[in-house]
Amino acid sequence: MTPELLAQVMEATWPPLRRWPLGPFTLRDGAGGGKRVSAAGCDGDFTADDLAHAEAAMAEPLMLIRASDTALDAALQIRGWHLVDPVVAYAAPVADLASELPQLAAFPHWPPLEIARAIWAEGGIGPARVAVMERVAGPKAAILSRRGDRPAGVAFVARLGTEVMVHALEVRPDHRRQGVGATLVHAAANWAAEQGADRLSLVVTRQNTAARALYARLGMGVVGQYHYRAK
Repeated sequence: MTPELLAQVMEATWPPLRRWPLGPFTLRDGAGGGKRVSAAGCDGDFTADDLAHAEAAMAEPLMLIRASDTALDAALQIRGWHLVDPVVAYAAPVADLASELPQLAAFPHWPPLEIARAIWAEGGIGPARVAVMERVAGPKAAILSRRGDRPAGVAFVARLGTEVMVHALEVRPDHRRQGVGATLVHAAANWAAEQGADRLSLVVTRQNTAARALYARLGMGVVGQYHYRAK
């Protein structure tokens, strides 16, 4: 999975409200939907003036830094932008993750049920982030997981071509470390298989060691990394 394809899939399956060019930079309005839909990005060579103009155009300056953006990363550090939330991307073939699950262990649906919205809200994924999901133009679904006849977790999935990405995977605190996260990933892969997709991916902050350990156990490999710089 190339960095360019990863960025394309992320943008399509978790889109900002709007995006517009400013010189070599792309600025985004996330409408409160979080860093991923609000961060600007650099699309080529830039000058100090280009960077100053981009910084001035952002009410809350935030930039996504890919592995290839070493010059931009250094320039922002000099200008006093601090590093925020290093992120790791994981992916695996859908066929390797798809698994037969017990009936009603997890099921896809759209629009999200109220209980799905409530679980997201409990984890800090509020209406602005649900609005991001609603903006997705392609195939998408909320997946609700149950454990012991109780709603236990939820995730969002969306497809671009043969790629499916998982977002907003949230497990209720009293159901963690009980297999709910794995069930949601398997259910996401099952949905992806029904959609004809070949690969399932997701992104997670580097510091979320529990989630990263889960994805590694499921056989997902690291396919990319990035971080943010904020002023």
